[in-house]
Amino acid sequence: MSWIDKIKSKASISGKDSTDDGLWVGCGGCNENIFIADLEKNLRVCPKCDHHFRINAKQRINQLLEEGTFVEHDVDLVATDPLKFKDSKRYKDRLRTFFKKGITSDAVIVGSGRIKNHQVEVCFFEFSFMGGSMGVVVGEKVTRSIERAINNQSSLIIISCSGGARMQEGI
Repeated sequence: MSWIDKIKSKASISGKDSTDDGLWVGCGGCNENIFIADLEKNLRVCPKCDHHFRINAKQRINQLLEEGTFVEHDVDLVATDPLKFKDSKRYKDRLRTFFKKGITSDAVIVGSGRIKNHQVEVCFFEFSFMGGSMGVVVGEKVTRSIERAINNQSSLIIISCSGGARMQEGI
Protein backbone atom coordinates (compact mmCIF):
# COMPACT_ATOMS: atom_id res chain seq x y z
CA MET A 1 0.00 0.00 0.00
CA SER A 2 1.33 3.39 -1.00
CA TRP A 3 1.74 6.10 1.66
CA ILE A 4 -0.76 8.25 -0.20
CA ASP A 5 -3.43 5.56 0.25
CA LYS A 6 -2.95 5.75 4.01
CA ILE A 7 -3.88 9.45 4.23
CA LYS A 8 -7.42 9.96 5.43
CA SER A 9 -9.10 13.27 4.78
CA LYS A 10 -11.28 14.78 7.46
CA ALA A 11 -13.29 16.59 4.81
CA SER A 12 -15.89 14.64 2.90
CA ILE A 13 -18.52 15.54 0.37
CA SER A 14 -22.05 14.22 0.25
CA GLY A 15 -24.48 14.51 -2.60
CA LYS A 16 -27.49 12.42 -1.64
CA ASP A 17 -30.13 12.95 1.02
CA SER A 18 -30.77 9.93 3.22
CA THR A 19 -34.43 10.58 3.99
CA ASP A 20 -37.39 10.75 1.67
CA ASP A 21 -39.53 13.21 3.62
CA GLY A 22 -37.59 16.25 2.39
CA LEU A 23 -37.21 17.69 5.90
CA TRP A 24 -34.13 15.87 7.18
CA VAL A 25 -30.82 14.75 5.72
CA GLY A 26 -28.28 12.30 7.07
CA CYS A 27 -24.74 13.57 7.37
CA GLY A 28 -22.16 11.49 5.50
CA GLY A 29 -19.51 12.53 8.01
CA CYS A 30 -21.07 11.82 11.40
CA ASN A 31 -24.41 10.12 10.50
CA GLU A 32 -26.30 12.84 12.40
CA ASN A 33 -29.78 13.69 11.10
CA ILE A 34 -29.88 17.38 10.24
CA PHE A 35 -32.95 19.51 9.65
CA ILE A 36 -32.53 20.74 6.05
CA ALA A 37 -33.42 24.32 6.97
CA ASP A 38 -30.56 24.31 9.51
CA LEU A 39 -28.21 22.83 6.93
CA GLU A 40 -29.10 25.59 4.45
CA LYS A 41 -28.54 28.29 7.10
CA ASN A 42 -25.06 26.81 7.64
CA LEU A 43 -24.30 26.94 3.88
CA ARG A 44 -24.69 23.14 3.52
CA VAL A 45 -21.98 22.34 6.06
CA CYS A 46 -22.83 19.96 8.91
CA PRO A 47 -23.03 22.01 12.14
CA LYS A 48 -21.71 19.02 14.14
CA CYS A 49 -18.71 17.73 12.15
CA ASP A 50 -18.10 20.30 9.34
CA HIS A 51 -18.87 17.75 6.61
CA HIS A 52 -19.48 19.61 3.33
CA PHE A 53 -22.56 18.66 1.32
CA ARG A 54 -22.52 19.03 -2.45
CA ILE A 55 -24.01 22.27 -3.78
CA ASN A 56 -25.11 23.12 -7.30
CA ALA A 57 -24.52 26.26 -9.35
CA LYS A 58 -27.81 27.90 -8.34
CA GLN A 59 -27.02 27.37 -4.66
CA ARG A 60 -23.57 28.88 -5.21
CA ILE A 61 -25.17 31.92 -6.85
CA ASN A 62 -27.45 32.40 -3.84
CA GLN A 63 -24.55 32.01 -1.40
CA LEU A 64 -22.12 34.35 -3.14
CA LEU A 65 -24.15 37.21 -4.62
CA GLU A 66 -26.37 39.77 -2.96
CA GLU A 67 -29.99 38.69 -3.07
CA GLY A 68 -31.87 39.74 -6.20
CA THR A 69 -28.82 41.08 -8.07
CA PHE A 70 -28.00 38.11 -10.33
CA VAL A 71 -28.80 38.56 -14.02
CA GLU A 72 -28.07 35.52 -16.18
CA HIS A 73 -26.44 36.12 -19.57
CA ASP A 74 -26.18 34.07 -22.76
CA VAL A 75 -29.11 31.77 -21.97
CA ASP A 76 -29.74 31.36 -25.69
CA LEU A 77 -26.46 29.45 -26.18
CA VAL A 78 -27.18 25.71 -26.14
CA ALA A 79 -24.89 22.75 -26.82
CA THR A 80 -25.28 20.97 -30.16
CA ASP A 81 -23.78 17.84 -31.73
CA PRO A 82 -21.31 19.19 -34.33
CA LEU A 83 -19.48 15.85 -34.73
CA LYS A 84 -22.60 13.63 -34.64
CA PHE A 85 -20.75 11.79 -31.87
CA LYS A 86 -21.80 8.35 -30.66
CA ASP A 87 -20.27 6.02 -28.11
CA SER A 88 -22.64 3.81 -26.10
CA LYS A 89 -25.29 6.50 -26.69
CA ARG A 90 -25.69 9.33 -29.18
CA TYR A 91 -24.41 12.66 -27.85
CA LYS A 92 -27.61 14.33 -29.03
CA ASP A 93 -29.59 11.92 -26.81
CA ARG A 94 -27.30 12.60 -23.83
CA LEU A 95 -27.89 16.33 -24.24
CA ARG A 96 -31.64 15.81 -24.54
CA THR A 97 -31.61 13.88 -21.24
CA PHE A 98 -29.93 16.78 -19.43
CA PHE A 99 -32.24 19.36 -21.03
CA LYS A 100 -35.28 17.38 -19.84
CA LYS A 101 -33.92 17.33 -16.28
CA GLY A 102 -33.97 21.14 -16.41
CA ILE A 103 -30.65 21.52 -14.62
CA THR A 104 -29.13 24.15 -16.95
CA SER A 105 -28.68 24.59 -20.70
CA ASP A 106 -25.00 23.60 -20.38
CA ALA A 107 -22.27 23.03 -17.79
CA VAL A 108 -21.90 26.70 -16.83
CA ILE A 109 -24.23 29.51 -15.73
CA VAL A 110 -22.85 32.99 -16.41
CA GLY A 111 -24.10 36.40 -15.45
CA SER A 112 -23.56 39.52 -13.41
CA GLY A 113 -24.42 40.48 -9.87
CA ARG A 114 -23.19 42.31 -6.82
CA ILE A 115 -20.99 41.40 -3.85
CA LYS A 116 -20.86 43.98 -1.05
CA ASN A 117 -22.19 46.52 -3.56
CA HIS A 118 -19.42 45.79 -6.11
CA GLN A 119 -20.47 44.79 -9.62
CA VAL A 120 -19.02 41.40 -10.67
CA GLU A 121 -19.20 39.05 -13.64
CA VAL A 122 -19.54 35.42 -12.59
CA CYS A 123 -19.26 31.94 -14.10
CA PHE A 124 -20.62 29.03 -12.05
CA PHE A 125 -19.89 25.54 -13.36
CA GLU A 126 -22.61 22.92 -12.85
CA PHE A 127 -21.13 19.48 -12.16
CA SER A 128 -24.49 17.73 -12.55
CA PHE A 129 -24.47 18.64 -16.28
CA MET A 130 -22.05 16.10 -17.80
CA GLY A 131 -19.60 16.43 -14.93
CA GLY A 132 -19.18 20.15 -15.55
CA SER A 133 -17.26 19.30 -18.70
CA MET A 134 -16.25 22.07 -21.07
CA GLY A 135 -17.70 22.13 -24.57
CA VAL A 136 -18.04 24.84 -27.20
CA VAL A 137 -20.89 26.62 -25.39
CA VAL A 138 -19.02 26.64 -22.07
CA GLY A 139 -15.98 28.17 -23.79
CA GLU A 140 -18.11 30.81 -25.49
CA LYS A 141 -19.97 31.74 -22.29
CA VAL A 142 -16.74 32.07 -20.30
CA THR A 143 -15.15 34.13 -23.10
CA ARG A 144 -18.15 36.47 -23.21
CA SER A 145 -18.00 36.86 -19.42
CA ILE A 146 -14.33 37.80 -19.62
CA GLU A 147 -15.11 40.36 -22.32
CA ARG A 148 -17.99 41.83 -20.27
CA ALA A 149 -15.72 42.13 -17.22
CA ILE A 150 -13.08 43.93 -19.28
CA ASN A 151 -15.61 46.26 -20.93
CA ASN A 152 -17.34 47.06 -17.62
CA GLN A 153 -14.06 47.21 -15.68
CA SER A 154 -15.53 44.81 -13.15
CA SER A 155 -14.14 41.77 -11.40
CA LEU A 156 -14.61 38.28 -12.83
CA ILE A 157 -15.16 35.29 -10.56
CA ILE A 158 -15.12 31.76 -11.97
CA ILE A 159 -16.25 28.94 -9.69
CA SER A 160 -15.01 25.82 -11.43
CA CYS A 161 -16.03 22.24 -10.72
CA SER A 162 -15.28 20.79 -14.12
CA GLY A 163 -14.50 17.26 -15.16
CA GLY A 164 -12.37 18.55 -18.04
CA ALA A 165 -12.89 18.91 -21.77
CA ARG A 166 -15.85 17.32 -23.54
CA MET A 167 -14.62 14.77 -26.08
CA GLN A 168 -18.04 14.63 -27.79
CA GLU A 169 -17.39 18.08 -29.25
CA GLY A 170 -13.79 17.48 -30.25
CA ILE A 171 -12.31 19.69 -27.55
